[in-house]
Amino acid sequence: MTTASTTSAAPDPTMEAIGHAVAEARAGDSATARQTLLGLWSTIGATGDPLHRCSLAHHMADLHEDPARALAWDIRALDAADALTDQRVQAHHAGLRVAGFYPSLHLNLADDYRRLGSFDAAGEHIRTAREHAPNLPQDAYGALLRTAIEEVAEAVAQRSTAERVQAPGATPHAAGPSRGTPPRLSWQ
Repeated sequence: MTTASTTSAAPDPTMEAIGHAVAEARAGDSATARQTLLGLWSTIGATGDPLHRCSLAHHMADLHEDPARALAWDIRALDAADALTDQRVQAHHAGLRVAGFYPSLHLNLADDYRRLGSFDAAGEHIRTAREHAPNLPQDAYGALLRTAIEEVAEAVAQRSTAERVQAPGATPHAAGPSRGTPPRLSWQ
């Protein structure tokens, strides 16, 4: 889920609808955004286009402050990413690679599990996020995610279930209210 300066390769009405829901959430209307995304999820289906499922689930997780609900959506996002190909994501945005999605996806899962007190599972996802971190861009966004990985790792080591506070000046990359989790990627 790297961000790139290139533009979308082809119009995709479903990704555009997801983007509109994300914008609604950022504007403060999380309830409408959640309903829109749930409607889209019903249309896409559990076996639909993996890019649509991954993007929608990734953003839907942000709309839940409850870590158990966020976890369910983050698992869906990871499952969908596992079905993605670089060819599919590059058909949407030429600069994307699936490998760049994994650091954020595993980081989000680690934080969900940590918040739920499942520290062994959180640790496994932190290790996986670290393994995939070399796929992050060498820019401010990549640095932000690398920092978040270490912050969540430290919280796991301390056995803390406290909600994370967004770093001062950091701009979340996804929809909805901050649930104190690591910054999310946007590939809209």
